[in-house]
Amino acid sequence: MNKRQLLQSFLAASALSFGLGGVAHAQSTTPIKFQLDWRFEGPAALFLHPAAKGYFKAAGLDVAIDAGNGSGGTVTRVASGAYDMGFADLAALMEFHANNPDAPNKPVAVMMVYNNTPASVMALKKSGITKPSDLAGKKLGAPVFDAGRRAFPIFAKANNIGNVNWTAMDPTLRETMLMRGDIDAITGFTFTSLLNLEARGAKAGDIVVLPYPDYGVKLYGNVIIASPKLIKEKPEVVKAFLSAFSKGAKEVIANPAQGIESVKARDGIIDTALETRRLKLAIDTVINSPDARAEGFGVVNPGRLSLMASQVSDAFNTKSRVNPDAVWTSAMLPPTAELNILKK
Repeated sequence: MNKRQLLQSFLAASALSFGLGGVAHAQSTTPIKFQLDWRFEGPAALFLHPAAKGYFKAAGLDVAIDAGNGSGGTVTRVASGAYDMGFADLAALMEFHANNPDAPNKPVAVMMVYNNTPASVMALKKSGITKPSDLAGKKLGAPVFDAGRRAFPIFAKANNIGNVNWTAMDPTLRETMLMRGDIDAITGFTFTSLLNLEARGAKAGDIVVLPYPDYGVKLYGNVIIASPKLIKEKPEVVKAFLSAFSKGAKEVIANPAQGIESVKARDGIIDTALETRRLKLAIDTVINSPDARAEGFGVVNPGRLSLMASQVSDAFNTKSRVNPDAVWTSAMLPPTAELNILKK
């Protein structure tokens, strides 16, 4: 064999080796279907940013992120196997567990993100509502699946609120009906409804906000959930996802405007200034809250988790009692150093 033939053989072998390596690399990337709890708004930056920066891909994951239409739907879709992981309200996850005790694929929470529930009651000052007890006998409005509405019995019990009258509506009509005076108050996520009211002409000074955490309701908010199949068969994949997510979330918390760029890339018609405000409000009220800094990002306090399980069982009138050990695991959380992402 002459030098030219030898060189050709070497190049062919190298190409074959590279090709096989490329196939092996492609096969090592694990696809993950991820369902958000809501639309591509400010808080979605927590997930869209690490995806845009390539942090999931660097961890060997091919993550596809879809918008959602409520936490209940996210839990159901992960339970059905349509999605591998998702972002959902912990109370909705607890309710699913307790109402479907024999379901074979109950999702499990693997990381705490919203250390406090974002739920609040909001009213206009002209209603005369300034404190929880003023809600007795009033007409409240919210979609039937709204987290604040579902947890309202816990809020009412903590504040000795008498009976209220509920009106159901589509989420897009909630703030409009309050502005028109069709209802006296609404429940909703603070960083959603507050800004929606302002967008409909309400001045910040004319809005009364009664956040659940400020009035004795220490419910946890949204968590990252994973299917039991993924947890059992590929726990290292869940751990890689949480590690990449934490890296991205740290950057979003430090620089919300940068995070919104990733949201804008997914939904070009968003109002950048509005969604930046929404993200900052979410960070300040439920992500980097005093409770979150005290407990640490990503984790839960066992006593607080057990209390919430009991409260949800009572308020939601579930078929069986919520088992806190069944809805949560910390087994795949990144090391403490990686979870140190909150600004002091």
